[in-house]
Amino acid sequence: MRAIRLHEHGGPEVLRYDVVPIPEPGPGEVLVRVHAVGINPPDWYLRDGMSNLPPETRPKFDLPVIPGTDLSGVIEAVAADVDGFSVGDEVFGLLRFPSFDGAAYAEYVAAPAADLALKPAGVDHVHAAGAPMAGLTAWQFLIELGHDHSSPFQAAKHRPVPLDTDVTVLINGAAGGVGHFALQLAKWKGARVIAVASGAHEAFLRELGADEFIDYTKSRPEEAVHDVDLVLDTVGGPDSRRFLHTLKRGGSQFPVFFGEFDEKETARLGVTVSGTQVRSSGAQLAELGRLLDKGTVRVAIDSTYPLADARAAHERASRGHIQGKLVLTVA
Repeated sequence: MRAIRLHEHGGPEVLRYDVVPIPEPGPGEVLVRVHAVGINPPDWYLRDGMSNLPPETRPKFDLPVIPGTDLSGVIEAVAADVDGFSVGDEVFGLLRFPSFDGAAYAEYVAAPAADLALKPAGVDHVHAAGAPMAGLTAWQFLIELGHDHSSPFQAAKHRPVPLDTDVTVLINGAAGGVGHFALQLAKWKGARVIAVASGAHEAFLRELGADEFIDYTKSRPEEAVHDVDLVLDTVGGPDSRRFLHTLKRGGSQFPVFFGEFDEKETARLGVTVSGTQVRSSGAQLAELGRLLDKGTVRVAIDSTYPLADARAAHERASRGHIQGKLVLTVA
């Protein structure tokens, strides 16, 4: 089969289109013929050697390695101990995360059955492949954590804030993969949502249900908004702490990518900062799949690329300002 592999770390140019053996499904696994692959930030973290992650949080792996975690495809074989899936089933999933053993940039993948859900009938493979990591990240931060694993970024267990019509949520980076799912899930729960993104995304985010839009290139959210119950910051980094000043006392900020916070400042403001690390969950993905099938939540696709052109897809990712998801298609 053909697959994209990394033989060294570096920029998009190190992604190689190789011929490799078709994997054999092991216990608890199925063999999936891949139709589409979702692209996520961990793919380029792996590609560049994860230099942006603290050394103690970097997973172990050996080169060469096939990147990728998100896929949608059709089951071609099922291990003897697997129940609930059959040959011919259309499935989607986030594979083996938070390890980097998903190996999804390929024509065939041996996938843990527990990481898969049946693909919604009304959603094509491209859109289904865009859902798993981004959708489950939004789900585990906002709706239900669904696991007892500790986060490498904090000692306390993350607890989502109950969302209803009395809650106002600010989402920074609302047009991106996690952001556009988070916006829709918060609206599904009845919350009022303030979306922060560049002006080019305003119409898109209002169409998804944003009640208020802030163009960060024209105004500073921490000056424009106050008394928010929850901030979900999908961008993170050293500027994340500025959103603390949009919160009411008792409010919470959830950085999806770790930020830099001062415990004395959060205590003085009377707010909390909490995060988690998304983990694979076929059961939660099945719940999200029902919302996708109803049209309650939809996947926005920024652009698609053939598997052989993974380099071009990573080059697109490096330019930023992505609206929804990037997806690789597999012939």
